[in-house]
Amino acid sequence: MSGIEYRKFLTTNKPVKALVKSIREHAGRNNSGRITVRHQGGGVKRKYRQIDFVQSFIGKPAIVEEIEYDPYRTAFIARIIYKDGKRNYVLAPEGIKVGDSIVSSHELTSIKTGNRMELKDIPVGAFVYNVELRPGEGGKLGRSAGTSVKIMAREGGYVNLQLPSGEVRKVLENCSASIGTVSNPEQKMVVVGKAGRSRHLGIRPTVRGTAMNPVDHPHGGGEGKQPRGLKRSKNYWGKGVRGVKTRGKKNRSNIFILERRKK
Repeated sequence: MSGIEYRKFLTTNKPVKALVKSIREHAGRNNSGRITVRHQGGGVKRKYRQIDFVQSFIGKPAIVEEIEYDPYRTAFIARIIYKDGKRNYVLAPEGIKVGDSIVSSHELTSIKTGNRMELKDIPVGAFVYNVELRPGEGGKLGRSAGTSVKIMAREGGYVNLQLPSGEVRKVLENCSASIGTVSNPEQKMVVVGKAGRSRHLGIRPTVRGTAMNPVDHPHGGGEGKQPRGLKRSKNYWGKGVRGVKTRGKKNRSNIFILERRKK
């Protein structure tokens, strides 16, 4: 896919000036100037769109003005306007069009794509996105392109959710979620195509460990094309990768996970 063909419905207008801000680029460096995340830097200039993940204007219908591209996320965003003229950016669900009406409510409302309500009012089996982990905190789950969260069951003041990874976890039933699936499911099919486009995205070149010297990487050394000589692969700092568990055994949220994601 070329990366442009499926975006023909997007607006070419500039974003609302009051809803964007500049974010300083750090190129993977911490406050001491040391690189803590490799392969980051450069990239084109861009403005951060301030997304309303809470949709706090309860009970006020809004009209979708535009569907826009957001350089800071994989999903498309929708610019909505309320009756009083207030504008906001929200995540655009798949299938929404300019002129559609959406509403956020703490009471049962129509089960329509883009509408937002509490999980206790959404039927079991429905697909939602932008799901809160704590009431009023704003959506945290199901925000990337083409993803959705399935409501599996409801019991004891909690709702069981199946995440895109396959993990099943409990969330309080008075947390809010939006109906539907996040827009731009074709994003994973886009071919970058050339090194220059990776640089535009702020991704610097990655050198393979086997191409380095022994002093530079655990996989380095050897004459020509050699195997790594290790039973398990390691990263730049000698830590194991591929299959190593990184989640803390005493993580406080472990009690909410009913089923771990599939390997």
